[in-house]
Amino acid sequence: MTILAEYDEGWAAQYAAMAAELAAVFGDAVAEVEHIGSTAVPGLVAKPVIDIAARAASLEVASGKDSALAELGFKYEPAGPPGRRTYTRGRDGVLTHNLHVFPDEVWDTLNQRILRDHLRATPEAVRRYSELKRRLATQGLAGFDYTAAKTALIQELTDDARRLRGLPSVPVWES
Repeated sequence: MTILAEYDEGWAAQYAAMAAELAAVFGDAVAEVEHIGSTAVPGLVAKPVIDIAARAASLEVASGKDSALAELGFKYEPAGPPGRRTYTRGRDGVLTHNLHVFPDEVWDTLNQRILRDHLRATPEAVRRYSELKRRLATQGLAGFDYTAAKTALIQELTDDARRLRGLPSVPVWES
């Protein structure tokens, strides 16, 4: 079962606090840290999990910070999507944060950042996405099934956003 929450202004503060801790851990290994995902979009319903993207010179450099990230409670997820390093953090068995470290060369065309910015600027897209998420949660979809059922709309919205930036469509689904 997927648990959704209405947008909470406290999510931005949670992100900011964690971003400061991550910046201290990463130092020069990471050039930027940003709030991504549904909790980064005012008005969008979301699973109450803070998603964070970090821009690293390389994934090899970022991997050198695994021990320090573990001290913050982040666990490296080797089975995460390709082309990044993925970490999760939880409390009492509940997921609270996802950290995605991307290499510098993909940062400017990163779907997660492009979609976030598009949603922030497009209330109709937020409405449509929120409605879909609520419907899927009401149907009892969770995990992979919930994510897969959102893919067509996420692809459509991301394609719209990429088109506005003069970028080609690329698949949003990551295996």
